[in-house]
Amino acid sequence: MERLNLPFIAQRRNECKLTLQEMAEALGFRNASTYLKYEKGEYDFKANHLPVLAKKLRCNMLDLFIRMIC
Repeated sequence: MERLNLPFIAQRRNECKLTLQEMAEALGFRNASTYLKYEKGEYDFKANHLPVLAKKLRCNMLDLFIRMIC
């Protein structure tokens, strides 16, 4: 089972010096506060968001996930 690694996404955004607004616009959201709710886990990223996240964060899509051992 895998789940998104939200701390990695936030850390990588900061490392890439991307603003919340830049991420929001890349994903088609109107404002930064909406994106932040996704990054904090209040909303779930959708499958179509993942390629955009990987591209903006300059990482592999697999990097966005945490592998959980059951």
